[in-house]
Amino acid sequence: MAARAKQTPAALGFRMPAEWEPQVATWLSWPHNLKSWPGQFRPVPYVFAEIVKQISRFQEVRINCAARLQPRAKRLCAKAGADMAKVTFYDHPTNDAWCRDHGPIFVKHRKTGEVALTDWVHNAWGGKYPPYDLDNEIPPSIARKLKLRRFENDMVLEGGSIEVNGRGLLLTSEQCLLNKNRNPHLSKAQIEKTLKDWLGVRKILWVGDGIIGDDTDGHIDDITRFFKPDGFITCVEPNRRDPNHKILKENLARLRAFRTPAGKPFDIVTLPMPKPFGFQGQQVPASYANFLILNGAVLVPQFRQPKRDAEARKIIAGCFPDREIIGIDCYHLIWGLGTLHCISQQQPA
Repeated sequence: MAARAKQTPAALGFRMPAEWEPQVATWLSWPHNLKSWPGQFRPVPYVFAEIVKQISRFQEVRINCAARLQPRAKRLCAKAGADMAKVTFYDHPTNDAWCRDHGPIFVKHRKTGEVALTDWVHNAWGGKYPPYDLDNEIPPSIARKLKLRRFENDMVLEGGSIEVNGRGLLLTSEQCLLNKNRNPHLSKAQIEKTLKDWLGVRKILWVGDGIIGDDTDGHIDDITRFFKPDGFITCVEPNRRDPNHKILKENLARLRAFRTPAGKPFDIVTLPMPKPFGFQGQQVPASYANFLILNGAVLVPQFRQPKRDAEARKIIAGCFPDREIIGIDCYHLIWGLGTLHCISQQQPA
């Protein structure tokens, strides 16, 4: 048993690639849960169809979608102008649409190039939104359909809670991964070791808390992202009266204190926050950091704030000069408390 226990993905030569590395497809889970967008669901499938259209310009789109929902979903995508030759629907029923968190986290072999998937426990962000049994079936279903090797782990982990640079570093937040509603039986050291063993990283970088209104308890993809192996793009809130000001200021201080494996400071690019807004009296976690990287483009969430939306696109364009920057209206999507990165998961080429 001891020898077998060593056969973790990292020990076998696998690592999680950075999002800017070549991709074969982007995975989505088609929206259908009215409770995720209370009173605001109607526009959401149309937003998804627009996203499918834009992704299909650059790469394949693979969509988890129960068979009964597929005819309408296909019609909407085709009407939006998606390249349907690049869009594949899979009869994989889901509870919800947040593929970043219930989908597999793909890894790739350093030498052979084999793509496999890691399958973690999904508990709907600390048991907040039951049921989630169908969502937990998505990674094994994808592994069976694509005939990929699957590495199963009994730790709760969501894709939106981690960010990697593809060169051995993983960024995450204490608020999420150390939350007692995830893995109360695991110490910080045990969580770090599991991430290293399963995603092929060597060092874990920790920031503190996530933004106000985030029901995921501080997912990193709403705060800070790598845009190159030694560079972060991170949200800041200059308004001192805004509760996000202190949270993001403290996280920025941590980023400035981090050092690369070569001992140098990271390049840090700051990104504004949208002006706070909400629905039905609830502030939503709108963030430009929830962008999605594709092979030839970056999709950037937009919140009907022309000046700030344009500023965010310009800053992100500076970080990805070789990619087309495409704004996506996420005003309705964010009422589900997530946008472009939250609904997607990249599959490396």
